[in-house]
Amino acid sequence: MVTTPNRDRRAEQRAATQQEILDAAWDVAHELGLASVTLREVAARVGMQAPSLYTHFDSKHAIFDAMFTQAWTDYLAVATAAQDQLPSEPRAMLKTLAGTFVDFALADLARHQLMNVRTIPGFAPSPQAYEPAVAVLANLRALLVEMGATGQDAVDLLTALVGGLIDQQWANDPGGSRWRRLLDRAMDMYADEMGLPGPRRRAR
Repeated sequence: MVTTPNRDRRAEQRAATQQEILDAAWDVAHELGLASVTLREVAARVGMQAPSLYTHFDSKHAIFDAMFTQAWTDYLAVATAAQDQLPSEPRAMLKTLAGTFVDFALADLARHQLMNVRTIPGFAPSPQAYEPAVAVLANLRALLVEMGATGQDAVDLLTALVGGLIDQQWANDPGGSRWRRLLDRAMDMYADEMGLPGPRRRAR
């Protein structure tokens, strides 16, 4: 006879409440900005008193930590799915990788700021929260080596180029494509510097 393991309903309820709190925090961040994510505002949205949140998160920074984990975990899933469809040619692979990250970053300003920009005074993600981001970076490094771009400078230069385009797009043309459309050209510049093979996109 097959028996069903007993469910830990208390743990399930606690996890559901924590997710509700995180959803409310994201709602505040999207509507009012990350700086407006306060315990009082989040608690009001989930029908709690602010002190009650401490039974689920130790502090406001603990909420940000969980949001950071969630954001990078979501991107890790997107990147993993995209990897199954990567072109084999190095430059095309590079542009696909970069485009996947750029489009993810440009889809949600608050999420991008939390993931990639230090906008919250005093907040630094915990080592545990960094784990999905570290996995993303390790995978990127391995793919760059596969393309022929090795060393820390290869990673640093790529992330600086991509991050710069994202920040320019958000700062100067949110919702547009002024800097997003330059991504392929920037990746060709990077590929030239790294000596990657493959056809170069013609600049218009």
